[in-house]
Amino acid sequence: MAGGTIIREAHFPGRAPLDAYGNGGFRFADMSHRGSLLCLPSGIHGWEPTDPDRLQLDDFERVLAEARGIDILLVGTGTELRPLKAELRAALRQAGISSDPMSTGTAVRTFNVLLAEDRQVAAALVAVD
Repeated sequence: MAGGTIIREAHFPGRAPLDAYGNGGFRFADMSHRGSLLCLPSGIHGWEPTDPDRLQLDDFERVLAEARGIDILLVGTGTELRPLKAELRAALRQAGISSDPMSTGTAVRTFNVLLAEDRQVAAALVAVD
């Protein structure tokens, strides 16, 4: 049997507050992750997008798949607030999800508060330096 590095999809199987953000990643649950994140009812997942201006509906497939457990989606759009495209807002609204774009730092803080209140919150967070 050949040995080697096994690369798995980044995933933390639970809900956890985010302890820190910046330097291109996040810290949570005594771990760190480099890159963007999706914080969903099913857990915390690595997320591909790096440019908030290029967010597409396809980037939110996993969010839409878990729509039953999400009332509010916080979208961290980097260092500045950037509006979501109309197509994306409409798809989220149709799935029963209220979307709220804001800077990533604000989204992290808001996510932690709503999570502590046991709200049905999710977050899509573009990593910042």
